[in-house]
Amino acid sequence: MNIREISLGSGSPELQSLGSAGQPPARGIGLVLAGHHPLTLCGLSQVFEREGDFSVLAVCADAETVVDAVRRHEPDVVILDLERNEAFKVLRHVQRGRLTARVVVLAAASDDHDMIDAVRFGARAIVLKELPPEAFVACVRKVYGEQQWLEGQVPGRRVRKLSRGGASARHTARQLTPRETEIARLAVLGISTRDIAERLQVKQGTVKIHLHSIYEKLNVSGRLGLVLFARRRGLT
Repeated sequence: MNIREISLGSGSPELQSLGSAGQPPARGIGLVLAGHHPLTLCGLSQVFEREGDFSVLAVCADAETVVDAVRRHEPDVVILDLERNEAFKVLRHVQRGRLTARVVVLAAASDDHDMIDAVRFGARAIVLKELPPEAFVACVRKVYGEQQWLEGQVPGRRVRKLSRGGASARHTARQLTPRETEIARLAVLGISTRDIAERLQVKQGTVKIHLHSIYEKLNVSGRLGLVLFARRRGLT
């Protein structure tokens, strides 16, 4: 791994590291790391330092520095361990700018509602901090390969809420067919249309038709409306 820039806080100097003959080293999978805790950032850097196909382009301590680093370096993956508002600021910047960077958000097991919001704002992966380093590296590689890492990372109690009954859940189920209910649950978890189609072994067009029917029956506007509908009724 080659570290081309380190920015550990506002006003901190930037350090440039060049390869032989003064030329920039080969980049590999470009990463921007962000977090408030230097020890965490150091640990993350060391994890990826052991791998030969990663390059840390910037290490940042706040949202503004991350946004600047994303704009200047165009990383492949951004890893966020920031407070909710700062993390969402970065996600909105990536989403609105239609940037190619994939965002991975680190979360604690207690951050249930923040997880679904992060997915709604475009996070490609929600990773619990308890995840072993080797699994985390595998996650980042999956995200780089255009896969979404959600399965197994969303707390079990959220999935159980989506699966079990309750008056609101039963009321919703009566409006939807069994297949629509299944697709709605996956959509609320932030799983992409393509991945839903792969899981259910149907065409993406079929999933889109079901989603359109779900939106009409529940009188919601797209996925965001579906997520908000589910949260209001205690389904998330």
